[in-house]
Amino acid sequence: MLMSSSRVLVVGLGGTIAMTTAATGGVTPGLSVRQLLDAVPGLAATGIEVEALSLRNRPGASLGFDDLAELMDVIEATTASGIVVVQGTDTIEETAYAVDLLHRAHPVVVTGAMRNATQAGADGPANLLAAVTVAASPGARDLGCLVVFADEIHAARRVRKAHSTSPAAFVSPNGGPLGYVVEGQAHVLNRLTRRPALPRPTGTPSVVVHPATLGDDGTMLEVLTKRVDGLVIAGFGAGHVPEKWVPALTEAAARIPVVLASRTGAGPVLRETYGFAGSERDLLERGLISAGFLDPYKARILLHLCLAAGFDRAQIEAAFTGE
Repeated sequence: MLMSSSRVLVVGLGGTIAMTTAATGGVTPGLSVRQLLDAVPGLAATGIEVEALSLRNRPGASLGFDDLAELMDVIEATTASGIVVVQGTDTIEETAYAVDLLHRAHPVVVTGAMRNATQAGADGPANLLAAVTVAASPGARDLGCLVVFADEIHAARRVRKAHSTSPAAFVSPNGGPLGYVVEGQAHVLNRLTRRPALPRPTGTPSVVVHPATLGDDGTMLEVLTKRVDGLVIAGFGAGHVPEKWVPALTEAAARIPVVLASRTGAGPVLRETYGFAGSERDLLERGLISAGFLDPYKARILLHLCLAAGFDRAQIEAAFTGE
Protein backbone atom coordinates (compact mmCIF):
# COMPACT_ATOMS: atom_id res chain seq x y z
CA MET A 1 0.00 0.00 0.00
CA LEU A 2 1.06 3.59 -0.56
CA MET A 3 2.30 5.56 2.41
CA SER A 4 0.68 8.91 3.18
CA SER A 5 4.16 10.44 3.08
CA SER A 6 4.46 9.79 -0.67
CA ARG A 7 5.00 13.09 -2.48
CA VAL A 8 4.68 13.50 -6.23
CA LEU A 9 5.50 16.58 -8.28
CA VAL A 10 3.30 17.01 -11.36
CA VAL A 11 4.95 19.14 -14.06
CA GLY A 12 2.81 20.49 -16.89
CA LEU A 13 4.05 21.09 -20.42
CA GLY A 14 0.63 21.47 -22.07
CA GLY A 15 -0.90 19.24 -24.71
CA THR A 16 -4.42 17.92 -25.32
CA ILE A 17 -4.85 17.14 -21.63
CA ALA A 18 -4.64 20.89 -20.90
CA MET A 19 -6.74 22.09 -23.84
CA THR A 20 -10.02 23.99 -23.78
CA THR A 21 -12.14 25.67 -26.44
CA ALA A 22 -10.49 28.69 -28.02
CA ALA A 23 -12.31 31.84 -29.10
CA THR A 24 -11.05 31.30 -32.65
CA GLY A 25 -12.37 27.73 -32.78
CA GLY A 26 -10.91 24.34 -31.95
CA VAL A 27 -9.06 23.69 -28.71
CA THR A 28 -5.75 25.05 -27.46
CA PRO A 29 -3.74 24.62 -24.22
CA GLY A 30 -5.20 26.72 -21.43
CA LEU A 31 -5.56 24.69 -18.22
CA SER A 32 -2.98 24.79 -15.44
CA VAL A 33 -1.68 21.70 -13.70
CA ARG A 34 -3.62 22.65 -10.57
CA GLN A 35 -6.84 22.79 -12.60
CA LEU A 36 -6.06 19.38 -14.07
CA LEU A 37 -5.44 17.88 -10.63
CA ASP A 38 -8.60 19.40 -9.17
CA ALA A 39 -10.60 17.56 -11.86
CA VAL A 40 -9.25 14.10 -10.98
CA PRO A 41 -11.80 11.99 -9.04
CA GLY A 42 -10.30 9.94 -6.21
CA LEU A 43 -6.92 11.63 -6.17
CA ALA A 44 -7.27 12.88 -2.57
CA ALA A 45 -8.27 9.39 -1.41
CA THR A 46 -4.90 7.96 -2.47
CA GLY A 47 -3.13 9.70 0.43
CA ILE A 48 -0.46 10.95 -1.98
CA GLU A 49 0.73 14.52 -1.48
CA VAL A 50 0.69 16.13 -4.91
CA GLU A 51 2.48 19.34 -5.90
CA ALA A 52 1.77 21.23 -9.12
CA LEU A 53 4.11 23.12 -11.44
CA SER A 54 3.00 24.56 -14.79
CA LEU A 55 6.28 24.80 -16.71
CA ARG A 56 4.89 25.20 -20.24
CA ASN A 57 1.48 25.20 -21.91
CA ARG A 58 2.20 24.24 -25.49
CA PRO A 59 1.05 21.61 -27.95
CA GLY A 60 3.31 18.57 -27.93
CA ALA A 61 4.35 19.31 -31.50
CA SER A 62 5.89 22.63 -30.40
CA LEU A 63 8.15 21.23 -27.66
CA GLY A 64 11.90 21.16 -28.28
CA PHE A 65 15.22 20.37 -26.68
CA ASP A 66 15.29 23.72 -24.85
CA ASP A 67 12.04 22.77 -23.09
CA LEU A 68 13.51 19.38 -22.30
CA ALA A 69 16.59 20.98 -20.74
CA GLU A 70 14.44 23.08 -18.40
CA LEU A 71 12.33 20.04 -17.54
CA MET A 72 15.49 18.15 -16.61
CA ASP A 73 16.54 21.00 -14.32
CA VAL A 74 13.21 20.68 -12.49
CA ILE A 75 13.43 16.89 -12.29
CA GLU A 76 16.94 16.93 -10.88
CA ALA A 77 16.19 19.69 -8.35
CA THR A 78 13.04 18.24 -6.80
CA THR A 79 13.00 16.38 -3.49
CA ALA A 80 9.69 14.68 -4.31
CA SER A 81 9.59 10.89 -4.26
CA GLY A 82 8.31 10.80 -7.82
CA ILE A 83 7.57 13.04 -10.81
CA VAL A 84 4.71 13.06 -13.30
CA VAL A 85 5.07 15.00 -16.55
CA VAL A 86 1.88 15.86 -18.46
CA GLN A 87 2.29 16.86 -22.08
CA GLY A 88 1.00 16.53 -25.62
CA THR A 89 0.94 13.00 -26.99
CA ASP A 90 2.54 13.96 -30.32
CA THR A 91 6.04 13.86 -28.79
CA ILE A 92 5.63 11.74 -25.64
CA GLU A 93 7.60 8.82 -27.03
CA GLU A 94 10.55 11.10 -27.78
CA THR A 95 10.63 13.28 -24.65
CA ALA A 96 10.10 10.29 -22.36
CA TYR A 97 12.99 8.43 -23.97
CA ALA A 98 15.24 11.47 -23.64
CA VAL A 99 14.42 11.70 -19.93
CA ASP A 100 15.09 7.97 -19.63
CA LEU A 101 18.56 8.44 -21.12
CA LEU A 102 19.45 11.43 -18.94
CA HIS A 103 17.92 10.65 -15.52
CA ARG A 104 18.55 7.89 -13.00
CA ALA A 105 17.15 9.11 -9.64
CA HIS A 106 13.46 9.74 -8.96
CA PRO A 107 10.80 7.75 -10.84
CA VAL A 108 9.50 9.84 -13.75
CA VAL A 109 6.15 9.05 -15.36
CA VAL A 110 4.90 10.80 -18.51
CA THR A 111 1.22 10.93 -19.46
CA GLY A 112 -1.33 13.02 -21.35
CA ALA A 113 -4.68 12.60 -23.05
CA MET A 114 -6.10 11.73 -26.44
CA ARG A 115 -9.46 13.39 -25.73
CA ASN A 116 -9.56 16.96 -24.47
CA ALA A 117 -11.67 18.09 -21.52
CA THR A 118 -14.53 19.31 -23.73
CA GLN A 119 -15.17 15.83 -25.16
CA ALA A 120 -17.28 13.00 -23.81
CA GLY A 121 -15.04 10.35 -22.29
CA ALA A 122 -12.07 12.67 -21.78
CA ASP A 123 -9.22 10.40 -20.65
CA GLY A 124 -6.99 13.00 -19.00
CA PRO A 125 -8.22 12.56 -15.39
CA ALA A 126 -7.91 8.76 -15.47
CA ASN A 127 -4.43 8.90 -17.03
CA LEU A 128 -3.29 11.50 -14.52
CA LEU A 129 -4.57 9.46 -11.56
CA ALA A 130 -2.83 6.34 -12.87
CA ALA A 131 0.40 8.24 -13.50
CA VAL A 132 0.48 9.70 -9.98
CA THR A 133 -0.23 6.24 -8.57
CA VAL A 134 2.69 4.73 -10.49
CA ALA A 135 5.07 7.58 -9.63
CA ALA A 136 4.36 7.05 -5.91
CA SER A 137 4.61 3.26 -6.06
CA PRO A 138 7.70 1.50 -4.66
CA GLY A 139 7.41 -0.90 -7.60
CA ALA A 140 8.21 1.92 -10.03
CA ARG A 141 11.72 2.40 -8.67
CA ASP A 142 14.62 1.60 -10.99
CA LEU A 143 12.41 1.21 -14.06
CA GLY A 144 13.63 4.31 -15.85
CA CYS A 145 11.22 6.82 -17.32
CA LEU A 146 7.74 5.38 -17.83
CA VAL A 147 4.74 6.27 -19.94
CA VAL A 148 1.38 5.51 -18.32
CA PHE A 149 -1.66 5.53 -20.56
CA ALA A 150 -5.00 3.70 -20.43
CA ASP A 151 -3.85 1.98 -17.20
CA GLU A 152 -0.84 0.46 -18.96
CA ILE A 153 2.74 1.03 -17.76
CA HIS A 154 5.20 1.31 -20.66
CA ALA A 155 8.98 1.64 -20.72
CA ALA A 156 10.03 4.86 -22.46
CA ARG A 157 12.59 2.86 -24.43
CA ARG A 158 9.85 0.75 -26.05
CA VAL A 159 6.69 2.84 -26.22
CA ARG A 160 5.33 4.51 -29.32
CA LYS A 161 2.15 6.27 -30.37
CA ALA A 162 0.44 3.91 -32.79
CA HIS A 163 -2.93 5.57 -33.42
CA SER A 164 -3.91 9.17 -34.14
CA THR A 165 -7.17 9.24 -32.12
CA SER A 166 -7.66 6.12 -29.98
CA PRO A 167 -7.48 6.52 -26.16
CA ALA A 168 -5.35 3.36 -26.26
CA ALA A 169 -2.90 4.94 -28.70
CA PHE A 170 0.30 3.91 -26.92
CA VAL A 171 1.83 0.46 -27.41
CA SER A 172 5.15 -1.27 -26.85
CA PRO A 173 5.67 -3.48 -29.92
CA ASN A 174 8.93 -5.01 -28.66
CA GLY A 175 8.03 -6.74 -25.42
CA GLY A 176 4.69 -5.19 -24.44
CA PRO A 177 3.86 -3.11 -21.35
CA LEU A 178 5.89 -3.50 -18.16
CA GLY A 179 2.70 -3.68 -16.13
CA TYR A 180 -0.74 -2.30 -15.38
CA VAL A 181 -2.66 -0.13 -12.92
CA VAL A 182 -5.42 -2.24 -11.39
CA GLU A 183 -7.80 -1.16 -8.63
CA GLY A 184 -5.63 1.81 -7.80
CA GLN A 185 -2.38 -0.15 -7.51
CA ALA A 186 0.61 -0.40 -9.84
CA HIS A 187 1.47 -3.97 -10.84
CA VAL A 188 4.88 -4.37 -12.52
CA LEU A 189 5.19 -7.71 -14.31
CA ASN A 190 8.57 -7.38 -16.01
CA ARG A 191 11.62 -5.12 -15.95
CA LEU A 192 14.28 -3.87 -18.32
CA THR A 193 18.02 -3.82 -17.72
CA ARG A 194 19.08 -0.27 -16.88
CA ARG A 195 22.00 1.51 -18.53
CA PRO A 196 24.18 4.36 -17.20
CA ALA A 197 22.77 7.85 -17.68
CA LEU A 198 24.16 9.99 -20.49
CA PRO A 199 25.79 13.32 -19.63
CA ARG A 200 23.62 16.41 -19.89
CA PRO A 201 23.85 17.97 -23.38
CA THR A 202 26.26 20.83 -23.94
CA GLY A 203 25.85 21.23 -27.70
CA THR A 204 23.03 21.59 -30.24
CA PRO A 205 23.75 19.15 -33.07
CA SER A 206 21.57 18.78 -36.14
CA VAL A 207 20.31 15.19 -36.41
CA VAL A 208 17.59 14.14 -38.85
CA VAL A 209 15.67 11.02 -39.84
CA HIS A 210 15.54 10.13 -43.53
CA PRO A 211 13.16 7.33 -44.58
CA ALA A 212 13.73 4.88 -47.40
CA THR A 213 10.86 4.99 -49.89
CA LEU A 214 10.04 3.16 -53.09
CA GLY A 215 11.98 4.44 -56.09
CA ASP A 216 13.96 7.14 -54.23
CA ASP A 217 17.11 7.79 -56.27
CA GLY A 218 19.03 9.33 -53.35
CA THR A 219 19.32 12.86 -54.78
CA MET A 220 18.02 14.54 -51.63
CA LEU A 221 20.11 12.20 -49.47
CA GLU A 222 23.30 13.49 -51.08
CA VAL A 223 22.31 17.07 -50.22
CA LEU A 224 21.13 16.22 -46.71
CA THR A 225 24.26 14.37 -45.60
CA LYS A 226 26.39 17.47 -46.19
CA ARG A 227 24.25 19.66 -43.89
CA VAL A 228 23.79 17.61 -40.71
CA ASP A 229 25.92 16.41 -37.81
CA GLY A 230 24.24 13.04 -37.60
CA LEU A 231 21.78 11.00 -39.64
CA VAL A 232 19.30 8.22 -38.93
CA ILE A 233 18.20 6.12 -41.89
CA ALA A 234 14.73 4.60 -41.51
CA GLY A 235 15.34 1.63 -43.76
CA PHE A 236 12.97 -0.87 -45.27
CA GLY A 237 12.29 -4.07 -43.33
CA ALA A 238 15.29 -5.37 -41.42
CA GLY A 239 17.50 -2.43 -42.50
CA HIS A 240 17.60 -2.10 -46.29
CA VAL A 241 17.85 0.87 -48.65
CA PRO A 242 17.80 1.35 -52.44
CA GLU A 243 21.07 0.37 -54.11
CA LYS A 244 21.42 3.91 -55.48
CA TRP A 245 21.80 5.19 -51.91
CA VAL A 246 24.93 3.17 -51.19
CA PRO A 247 27.59 5.64 -52.52
CA ALA A 248 26.10 8.59 -50.61
CA LEU A 249 25.78 6.62 -47.38
CA THR A 250 29.30 5.26 -47.69
CA GLU A 251 30.70 8.77 -48.06
CA ALA A 252 28.51 10.12 -45.25
CA ALA A 253 29.46 7.37 -42.80
CA ALA A 254 33.11 8.31 -43.23
CA ARG A 255 32.36 11.87 -42.00
CA ILE A 256 29.40 11.72 -39.60
CA PRO A 257 27.65 9.04 -37.56
CA VAL A 258 24.92 7.39 -39.65
CA VAL A 259 22.55 5.11 -37.78
CA LEU A 260 20.52 2.40 -39.52
CA ALA A 261 17.03 1.70 -38.12
CA SER A 262 13.93 -0.04 -39.43
CA ARG A 263 10.96 2.06 -40.48
CA THR A 264 8.59 -0.77 -39.48
CA GLY A 265 8.54 0.29 -35.83
CA ALA A 266 8.96 -3.23 -34.46
CA GLY A 267 11.73 -5.80 -34.53
CA PRO A 268 15.49 -5.27 -34.89
CA VAL A 269 17.87 -4.31 -37.64
CA LEU A 270 19.53 -7.54 -38.74
CA ARG A 271 23.29 -7.91 -39.07
CA GLU A 272 24.25 -10.69 -41.47
CA THR A 273 21.22 -12.28 -43.13
CA TYR A 274 21.10 -10.34 -46.42
CA GLY A 275 24.13 -9.62 -48.60
CA PHE A 276 22.94 -7.49 -51.52
CA ALA A 277 24.07 -3.88 -52.07
CA GLY A 278 22.01 -1.76 -49.68
CA SER A 279 21.30 -4.65 -47.32
CA GLU A 280 21.91 -4.42 -43.58
CA ARG A 281 25.11 -6.46 -43.83
CA ASP A 282 26.43 -4.31 -46.66
CA LEU A 283 25.59 -1.02 -44.88
CA LEU A 284 27.07 -2.03 -41.53
CA GLU A 285 30.28 -3.08 -43.28
CA ARG A 286 30.37 0.41 -44.81
CA GLY A 287 30.38 2.05 -41.39
CA LEU A 288 26.71 2.58 -40.54
CA ILE A 289 25.73 1.99 -36.90
CA SER A 290 22.89 -0.40 -36.08
CA ALA A 291 19.97 0.97 -34.06
CA GLY A 292 19.13 -2.54 -32.89
CA PHE A 293 15.53 -2.58 -31.63
CA LEU A 294 15.23 1.22 -31.46
CA ASP A 295 12.80 2.77 -33.92
CA PRO A 296 14.09 5.69 -36.05
CA TYR A 297 12.68 8.41 -33.78
CA LYS A 298 14.22 7.00 -30.62
CA ALA A 299 17.47 6.38 -32.49
CA ARG A 300 17.49 10.08 -33.38
CA ILE A 301 17.05 11.05 -29.72
CA LEU A 302 19.93 8.82 -28.65
CA LEU A 303 22.21 10.05 -31.44
CA HIS A 304 21.33 13.69 -30.71
CA LEU A 305 22.14 13.33 -27.01
CA CYS A 306 25.39 11.49 -27.73
CA LEU A 307 26.56 14.21 -30.11
CA ALA A 308 25.35 16.95 -27.76
CA ALA A 309 27.50 15.41 -25.02
CA GLY A 310 30.58 15.41 -27.28
CA PHE A 311 30.81 11.62 -27.78
CA ASP A 312 33.25 10.29 -30.35
CA ARG A 313 32.35 7.50 -32.76
CA ALA A 314 33.44 4.70 -30.43
CA GLN A 315 31.32 6.10 -27.61
CA ILE A 316 28.33 6.46 -29.93
CA GLU A 317 28.66 2.87 -31.11
CA ALA A 318 28.88 1.72 -27.49
CA ALA A 319 25.73 3.68 -26.62
CA PHE A 320 23.78 1.97 -29.39
CA THR A 321 25.18 -1.44 -28.47
CA GLY A 322 23.78 -0.85 -24.98
CA GLU A 323 20.30 -0.53 -26.45
